[in-house]
Amino acid sequence: MKRLTSIRFGVGLLQPVRQWLELIEINDPKVARFFCKMIPSQCPFERNIKLFGHSSFHIPPLCKLNPLYEQVVSLRFRSLSYLADVCGEDVTNYCQ
Repeated sequence: MKRLTSIRFGVGLLQPVRQWLELIEINDPKVARFFCKMIPSQCPFERNIKLFGHSSFHIPPLCKLNPLYEQVVSLRFRSLSYLADVCGEDVTNYCQ
């Protein structure tokens, strides 16, 4: 029971950070480009491990274990949308 309480307490500590990330307004192309470059489009931790030319095992994407994952992905999406819709930029460079 103590473990469950500490997990809930830890998650509650991140709530102000979640709200701050959700409230960031994208209204500058430089800031939007920065977020698009710094936040990867795919989870960088997913890997296929090969030994002697054969796939030995697969490490699944672990990004969803990040308690701020949804907010960070949302920030990247808002940045991409701003660049595409407001600035009229081609955002395919950021989607690789």
